[in-house]
Amino acid sequence: MLRRAMLATASAGLLAGRASAQAYPSKPITIVVPFAAGGPTDLMARIVGERMAKEVGQQFIIDNTTGAAGTIAVGKVARAAPDGYTIGIGHVGTNVANGTIYKNLTYNLLTDLEPIARLPANPMLVVTSDQVQAKTLKELVELLKANPDKIPGGTAGMGSGSHLGALAFFAATGAKYQLVPYRGTGPAMQDLIANQIQVMVDQSSNSLPQVRAGKVRAYAVTAKARSSAAPEIPTAAEAGYPMEVSIWHGLWAPKGTPPEVISRLNAAAIATFQDPAIRRRMEDLGQDIPTPAEMAPATFAAFHKAEYARWAKILEAANVKVE
Repeated sequence: MLRRAMLATASAGLLAGRASAQAYPSKPITIVVPFAAGGPTDLMARIVGERMAKEVGQQFIIDNTTGAAGTIAVGKVARAAPDGYTIGIGHVGTNVANGTIYKNLTYNLLTDLEPIARLPANPMLVVTSDQVQAKTLKELVELLKANPDKIPGGTAGMGSGSHLGALAFFAATGAKYQLVPYRGTGPAMQDLIANQIQVMVDQSSNSLPQVRAGKVRAYAVTAKARSSAAPEIPTAAEAGYPMEVSIWHGLWAPKGTPPEVISRLNAAAIATFQDPAIRRRMEDLGQDIPTPAEMAPATFAAFHKAEYARWAKILEAANVKVE
């Protein structure tokens, strides 16, 4: 009798667990975005959230939690309940570089988050206000060298993609500009258009629409080959200064999130980027879309670890850190 009762209890628990997994998600899911609205990470989150909502049958709510180059937002995700209802979007800056730059983080980027899916990556564009007189990248470099650290350039803060792009630009050209931190490259781009700052190394998804609109000037793309979305823009190597920087994005959940929830979210993310309309939109913004295999949680985790090690060497060599 006791054995039957125990078996019945176990079966009930198993069925409840399965029902719970099958019921996910039963309410809206929040995507924590580490930068202000209007920037490339926010844009990616909104595209992903809108399309994934169709796959899982629940709304995705965007939560722009800004500050400290994304460390506040990532910490918010790391401390959230591991139930699949709070996830985070980040990139090579927030979820890789910050682990080296910020020595006092209260979480570990490699162990306190569960990888959900690797998302598209995009190269960066070297852009300036249309008030800058330089017509080529070499002329821009000469202008900056003639005014070391005097010409203001925008970033989304220490460790952001635009900061990493600036570091790559400095290393490749030997020129520097004054780094002005913003809460995101959306606000920085608005100041670039208004000529409040004069230069940025910015993700193509954020800057290319402004280049097409004639509001800012592009000098080079930081990729091996020209972008099919803007074939008229030369590569940095073609312009005389080889540098390759690509800013990839990803989705993460708090450590301990059930595998079946991670799997459900991963499947929704993969379906999102198999959608022809989404693929066209990404390609039009100069984005490189990962394959479904590259988006798998285990593959993404290995990629994340390798990127962490690569950028740690670069940042330590440049002595970039915040205590």
